[in-house]
Amino acid sequence: MRQIVLDTETTGLEVELEHRIIEIGCVELVNRRLTGRTFHRYVNPQRDIDEGALEVHGVTREQLAQEPTFADVHHELLDFVQGAELVIHNAPFDLAFLEAELARSGSERRISDLCTVLDSLALARQMHPGQRNSLDALCKRYSVDNSRRDFHGALLDARLLAEVYLAMTGGQALLILSGESDPLYARPRSEAPSASLAAAPIVVIAANEEEIAAHEHVLALLDAASAGKTLWRTS
Repeated sequence: MRQIVLDTETTGLEVELEHRIIEIGCVELVNRRLTGRTFHRYVNPQRDIDEGALEVHGVTREQLAQEPTFADVHHELLDFVQGAELVIHNAPFDLAFLEAELARSGSERRISDLCTVLDSLALARQMHPGQRNSLDALCKRYSVDNSRRDFHGALLDARLLAEVYLAMTGGQALLILSGESDPLYARPRSEAPSASLAAAPIVVIAANEEEIAAHEHVLALLDAASAGKTLWRTS
């Protein structure tokens, strides 16, 4: 399964007031593994940037003056995301801007025709009702390091969201990837620390009804998020 975690930065919040995209960041996942492939472009919005937006991302119009327009890069973007499931935090916001930019560029292709979409904010609200589910809040909840996030940035935020999404929906892929750089995994098998497990007592703590119900709820959410592609319901 191929997924693209996507984020944008814009000149303002209202697509109806013809605010524009200034940055696009994408991170590729295949079968829940980070592949290392990314798409990242700054875009000349050809308009001023609201003060509120500037405080969020810190990118000025002057910095974007020599960047390509969205019309210049949209073919490359669409080729990168085509056929994937997009994972976007607060998807309606980014999709509205992307579709407006595509229409303005004269493109006949639309994101909705090329991709399916998973809104990670909606998923987080299902899993953590009544709690804060911003990207920063989720990074804290799932121990994802966001210390470099002084300003919002499309590629940085897409990378953070990829880690959060994997942790939120299972986390196994993160453990596999992180293990490759763990000194323990780099040692020859004979050098790995050993322990006598035979002498250790095995304590089995059975889940109560409330815990089982909560577990089933999370499994149902994961099943819905993967469009029924999970394996535990088929065995």
